[in-house]
Amino acid sequence: MAQETRNAYGEKLAELIQKNENIVVLDADLTKSTKTAEAKKVCPERHFNAGIAEANMMGMAAGLAASGKTVFASSFAIFATGRAFEIIRNSIAYPALNVKVCATHAGLSVGEDGASHQSIEDVALMRVLPNMKVFVPCDQYQTKAVIEHVSKIDGPCYVRLGRGKVDDVYNEETKFDFEKIDVLRKGNGDVLLLAMGLMVQEALKAGEELDATVVNVSCLKPVDEETILELLKTHKRAYTCEEHSIIGGLYSTIAEIKAKSDISTKITPIGINDTFGESGKMKDVLEKYGLTAKHILEVVNG
Repeated sequence: MAQETRNAYGEKLAELIQKNENIVVLDADLTKSTKTAEAKKVCPERHFNAGIAEANMMGMAAGLAASGKTVFASSFAIFATGRAFEIIRNSIAYPALNVKVCATHAGLSVGEDGASHQSIEDVALMRVLPNMKVFVPCDQYQTKAVIEHVSKIDGPCYVRLGRGKVDDVYNEETKFDFEKIDVLRKGNGDVLLLAMGLMVQEALKAGEELDATVVNVSCLKPVDEETILELLKTHKRAYTCEEHSIIGGLYSTIAEIKAKSDISTKITPIGINDTFGESGKMKDVLEKYGLTAKHILEVVNG
């Protein structure tokens, strides 16, 4: 069933905050949108609204984490990673504090809010920070598993979440290993599609027609370099699929890994090509910017 990853985040956070008295949740006046309101319903005494002051919220998160708390801090991705970047860098990542920046409404799929709210550079900003781990779940089940996983990590993490509904890739029985990338479909060795977030679903659709290997790269830092190198060696062509700028995101991650090897496999990026988005319904915006299975097929078939 199609579900929003932000909804899955809210549900899991409400579950965890009841189990773990050390968890504290912060939000920047967007509790209903980020779904941290679910945690507030069950534990209002450990949910704090910092108001429209994202940088201050990250400072609060750093202070609480320095006092021994596990802190989940949420806002829209554009504000959480952009407006609050310097505080995340100096007050959270530098001292390696136990703060989980869980940002919703990432990418072009935020839709009608337009370019000012469509964060297409958030993964690049968080990936470059020392000590920061970066996760991009693709559906509701992986989102819940990621939130459970980061709650057990001692240190800063970034989790990228979306506004729109996405189809299920996994189910309630799925066991996740975030130290490894997930090969969802094995192809004939010609085409390799490496995807993150909602582009996993599109890559799977295209992969069926192409008989391609499809991989979900849900943890971009630390990334499973060993498996990626093996896949690059055994495929003739590789394509990265991301709802993010091709600069600094998944394409950059894979290209950096390849650059340290002697592998000759060509890597072609499919993503946002160094441009801002625009306002429109989620489906229409994704189609215009080529973030669909149809576009993947067009690029691969050239």
